[in-house]
Amino acid sequence: MLEIIFAWETITSAIRMATPLAYASLGGVFSERTGVVNIALEGIMLFGAFFAAVGTYFFKNPLIGVLFSIIAGSIIAFIHAVVSIKFRVNQIVSGTALNMLAVGGTTFLSRLIFKAAGSSPHIEGFIHIDIPIISKIPGIGLIFRDLSPLIILMIVLVFLSQYILYRTAFGLRIRAVGENPQSADTLGVNVYKYRYIGVLISGILGGIGGAFLSLEHARVFVENMTGGRGFIALAAMIFGNWNPIGSLGACLLFGLAEALRMRLEGVGIPTQFIQMIPYILTMLVLAGAVGKSTPPSADGVPYEKEEI
Repeated sequence: MLEIIFAWETITSAIRMATPLAYASLGGVFSERTGVVNIALEGIMLFGAFFAAVGTYFFKNPLIGVLFSIIAGSIIAFIHAVVSIKFRVNQIVSGTALNMLAVGGTTFLSRLIFKAAGSSPHIEGFIHIDIPIISKIPGIGLIFRDLSPLIILMIVLVFLSQYILYRTAFGLRIRAVGENPQSADTLGVNVYKYRYIGVLISGILGGIGGAFLSLEHARVFVENMTGGRGFIALAAMIFGNWNPIGSLGACLLFGLAEALRMRLEGVGIPTQFIQMIPYILTMLVLAGAVGKSTPPSADGVPYEKEEI
């Protein structure tokens, strides 16, 4: 069993499992850093997975599929933003409603468009690539072989986001809006604008995370295929202390749990216990993070501009 846990193949599988979580978790960072809780990430991922399959199926091009997923994720995020920011509806209620819409909506559209219950026809994903030189190293080189371009993009976006949030004026305004919107408004920062931007970024990234599931994990869309990954991504964001690199580390931990769940099947442990691993880890991580992770001060708090 130890050979399975510490095998390079397990680590490689963990990175693949972590990729959709990392996209959604990074989106959650941007949304919550501006003060908007985005429980709708689960629904955004599901719509992203579905429309990625639709775009790829009809246009025979996974890039078009990713574009469809970005548009779908952005639309759902925009709805959440309008309801939460403009109308100041409870953000948890708004996100939950959109998650329910995603489950029913994708099921209905899947059967309407693909004329089949349960899943779409097979679709083509991206051509995988090897990283030159490093991929030739025995052992560790396995991690850098047969990589989806979406995995490479995810790593780039995580470190780029870390730089933007903590080294640019744009990132400073995002964090200010989430920490103290009244003070930010006094200094001339448009609180509503930055909150809309944060939520829309979460829609774009969550949509790509969903696209990874249908284009790379399964090469097919399956009803409710996110399976709670949006919520796990939120847990990773909390465990990562609303920080891009921290969230990536937490996603890799969850990805490892998922990889172990897949690789430990058939080794004598009851299947039911193995399937519980990712979800038990999620609960343990959240329990351990309580009191230790510090959310933005205005996270989840609607903002209403004071009239002078």
